[in-house]
Amino acid sequence: MKIAVVGFGAGAIGFIERIKNSKHEIHVFEKSKDIYSSSISGMRADGKLFVSSEMGGDMEIDLGLQKLLVDYYLSHTDSKLVETGSSFKNKTYFNQFYREGFQPISSDFYHIGTDQLKTVLYNIFEDFKKYKNIHFHFSHPIDDITIMDDRTQINQVGDFDLAVVAVGRSGHALINKMINKYPDLILDNTKVDLGVRLELPNHIVADLNKEMYEFKVRYKSKTGYVVRTFCNNPSGYVVTENYGDFTTVNGHAKIHDKSNNTNFAILTTLVLTEPFNDPIGYGSYIAKLSNLLAGENRVILQTYSHFKDSKRTKNLYRVQPTLPEENYILGDINLAFPRRIMESIIDFIEHLENVIPGVANNDNLIYAPEIKFYSNKLNNQLYPHLKVIGDCSGVTRSIIYATAHGYMLGEEILKEA
Repeated sequence: MKIAVVGFGAGAIGFIERIKNSKHEIHVFEKSKDIYSSSISGMRADGKLFVSSEMGGDMEIDLGLQKLLVDYYLSHTDSKLVETGSSFKNKTYFNQFYREGFQPISSDFYHIGTDQLKTVLYNIFEDFKKYKNIHFHFSHPIDDITIMDDRTQINQVGDFDLAVVAVGRSGHALINKMINKYPDLILDNTKVDLGVRLELPNHIVADLNKEMYEFKVRYKSKTGYVVRTFCNNPSGYVVTENYGDFTTVNGHAKIHDKSNNTNFAILTTLVLTEPFNDPIGYGSYIAKLSNLLAGENRVILQTYSHFKDSKRTKNLYRVQPTLPEENYILGDINLAFPRRIMESIIDFIEHLENVIPGVANNDNLIYAPEIKFYSNKLNNQLYPHLKVIGDCSGVTRSIIYATAHGYMLGEEILKEA
């Protein structure tokens, strides 16, 4: 079978790894110019892997398979260095968060670090290159896919027995074009996460970081919205993420190069109803409004006290940002975010202060916008010659879940052969 894989991300890696020893002819189309430029957001920055049944996507993935894939990535590091942690195995911490109304999320974490990720990706690529049935096509963006009766046509480059789309969340332009042509693909498209990134001194969360490396909790705020933590980075760095027509904030951490601060996202999940059908459009609008206030390619930075009191920040105090000055402007996030989102985040932080004293210090830093897009949840059973895997499918939201999604599709194809 002649197979096209669109995008070389976590989903594609899982898929190719599973079927690389088969007789299938695999063509990988990647928009980046080379392996070092591949746009794999979760693997390009931080590289946090986890094993959990409570987070990472809306599909069931065997814990054994998750650990197998974690070990797969770790085996492609040169130094074999990894930071690990087990979230909420300690019942004392579990009970402290639970008493304050939080829902603690259990997980085992494995942190590779941004500084090792290029090597990991390069080593995986070099392994795949050894197989005569795998062909890579870099600098080859795909912007159109046509489903035919017995095959799929890719961007006029040719017909394939199967097209596997694995473009991640950054490939939303292609996904949008696909669902405009084939609207029956959509199963659900009502969810988006809006929030901020909090940065604070390491010493405030030192014990928690040492205990579990990353803590993940959910909290039902007074507004009714569920708020959660995401992507905790001990001794990490705040960075910006460019989506082309807007810029958001993100965070990462390295194995060797450490800062004096910890950062993590605080996200409010919106589940909207009809006639709403464009979560990416809504999130993009909020991001563009924030960028309009901050200036091109910049995000807004505000101290927590000013964030809470709706005042523009003009000066910083004890906490200094790890994000370079040219990437932010001191301002007021309240001018861009809906009131209900702001109230949800503040309620979350104030309750978190009761568990981790110092989280709500006046001079802690708040960055915006931090937005996590849930891709439209797509129907993979509709067209036998087209499959969508990884985060662009709407059913995964992590490296391991996306990799497993691809791996499991590979297993299905091998069984059918």
